[in-house]
Formats: sequence, structure tokens, C-alpha cells
Amino acid sequence: MIVGVPTETFPGERRVATIPAVVPALTKAGLDVLIEPGAGESAGFLDAAYTDKGARIAAGRARLFADADVILQVRSLGANPVNGRDDLELLRPDQTVIGFSEPLGEPQAARDLAARGATAFSMELIPRITRAQSMDAMSSMATIAGYKAVLLAADTLPRMFPMMMTAAGTITPARVFVVGAGVAGLQAIASARRLGAKVEAYDVRPAVKEQVESLGAAFVDLPLDTDDSEDKGGYAKAQDEAFYARQREMMARVVAASDVVITTALIPGRPAPILVTDEMVAGMTPGSVLVDLAAERGGNVEPSRPDETVVAHGVTVLGPTNLPATVPFHASQMFAKNVSTLLLHLVDDGALRIDLEDEITQGTLVSKDGDVVHPRVRELLDPPA
Repeated sequence: MIVGVPTETFPGERRVATIPAVVPALTKAGLDVLIEPGAGESAGFLDAAYTDKGARIAAGRARLFADADVILQVRSLGANPVNGRDDLELLRPDQTVIGFSEPLGEPQAARDLAARGATAFSMELIPRITRAQSMDAMSSMATIAGYKAVLLAADTLPRMFPMMMTAAGTITPARVFVVGAGVAGLQAIASARRLGAKVEAYDVRPAVKEQVESLGAAFVDLPLDTDDSEDKGGYAKAQDEAFYARQREMMARVVAASDVVITTALIPGRPAPILVTDEMVAGMTPGSVLVDLAAERGGNVEPSRPDETVVAHGVTVLGPTNLPATVPFHASQMFAKNVSTLLLHLVDDGALRIDLEDEITQGTLVSKDGDVVHPRVRELLDPPA
């Protein structure tokens, strides 16, 4: 079975789906690895490094798609809505595609892949179970996003993060407030603490308080009813607007006192909730910085815009949308480990074996045999009456 790794075509995407270090594990499993020329260069992996580990370099993108049985991509159609259309035309009915595909946000892409007869697995749908931890690419990329959000904030803030004793007196530490203590939020907390900031954090799930405090941050307790705040997968559940209004009212004081606010709240398949209003931004000290990691999904911060720097009321609002691509070496290393682990889970004796009784396979399989088979994606495409 041939596994093909094409160059990513999403604008600004510098990651690659497989790195040279992963190739031996794939070849040991009886797989032949085919790389598009230059696929890894933007991430720091040259063609020679792949061939040294046993991969072959394809004679171009069209040849790779023509020869490969499985295509590994960081961004397949859905997560690459414009340029991914070109790849759709190259797919054969018997091919399998594995990568990020935004199935809950772009379900039509799943239907289009199904119409081509492709079997598609989505990395966003990896179940949150112990057996699948090493496949969890969403967590891997969120780790990078949380880290880079802090670096962006530190670079933008017109003051230093740590407390310093200087010849001019004591410099007080920056105050950082992280909203959302999932993987990205926890990494942001840890990174801000390493830089010497005084950190506070809030999450709608009270269960994460211990994790926040273990990283040296103070947990902000808000007197809200949060009994139904977490789904079975451990993600924060969407709340009604009345809840968010009360939450914003109570958070306003903490936001106003912060030099940096980093928001990370995302609800799978839904627009991001507004957590910081324009009025709350106006209450911050001029020169403060907001980093909205949910900007691509509508944003947690009212004035934020995807991939733009907005100055509102003297406060700088950043809306980065693809921070993992700015650290392509390690992002590719992490993604390659995650996606190859899923692939090897699906392979038996050098061939793809799709066991629909397996929880991981069932949870990640989006399309097969010309149909969209994932229940949540099907429901988005054909809502019940």
C-alpha cells in the first residue's frame, strides 16, 4: 500500500503531514511512502532526509495522487476550502484521505469527498479516550497555539512580563488573564508564568481549577451555575446567551485589571462565544493586549478580526488563525506522530482494514462508499425536521 504526502496548499501553511523520522515506522508496517518534491522544505525537512529514511520522491503532485492509496494531509478539503478543490479532482474512488477537514464546520466538504468515492478520516474527530491520546492532533496543535499566543502578546505589549529589580527601581510583573483552560489555555498559562507574568485564569468547567493552580496561576471563581458545563468528551458545552451575559459582567473587572488577555474558548461545530465585548475592551488600560485564539470561528473578542491587528480604545487586539504553521518544524513533528499512529491503527498486514466496531475508527470515519457516514456530520447536512 502506498502512502502519499503532498505539499500543503493552504495559504501560509508551512507544515507537512509526515516527517523523515516517522517513515521507518510506516515502512516497517509494509507501507511504501511517497513524498511530493519539496513537501517538507518549509518545515525544515529536505527531500534527501526522506529518501535517507526509506521514502520515495514522487514525480510531481499529479503522479503522487495517481499512485497513492492513502493521502496524508495536514489540511484536506474542508480545512483547505479553496485550494483543496484542486485535490478533489485528483482523488480516485478507492483512495483514503486522512487529515484535518473541518467536518463539523464545513460539512459540505465531507459530502463532496463522499461524492468522489473517497474514504475520509478526520483528525478533528479523534475521540478523547486513553487509547487515542497519541493520535490527538487537535491537542498537539492547541499546545503550540497557546505557547505562541503568549509570545505574540509579549512582543506586542509595551511593557515587560517579569518583575525586575533594576537601577531605576522595581518593575512590576505584567498581569495576564487566560480565558479557557483547555490545552491551549493551560499552555498559555505555563508559558506566561515562565516569562514571569502574574497569571489568572478562568474556565466554565470548575474541574480544571486544580490544573490551573498546579501551573502557578490563580483560578478566577465566578458565581455561575456550571453544573452542565462539560460534555462527555471533556469539552466545554455551549451555554445560552443569558449565561454568557452574566459571565461577561462578572469577568469585566478582571479583564480591566489585566495587561494581557488571551481567549481560547471554542465550541466544536459552532461559532465561538463572545466573551469580551467592545465595552470591556474600552475598560482596559491603553497599551494592553488581547489575543483571540478563536478569531477564525467568529472570535471571543468583539473587535477581533481573523489574521488582523485591530487597535480599539488604545488596546491592541490580535486575531491569529494558524499559529501552528508559524512553528512548522515541531508542529509537523507532532502532527506526523499523531496521524501516523492513526494510520497504523487502521493498517493490518500492510493493508487498510476498516473495523466499524472499533471506537477510534468509528469516531473518525467521515465518508465511505460514496456516503457521509459520521452521524454528527450527516445531521448537519440533513437536519431533522
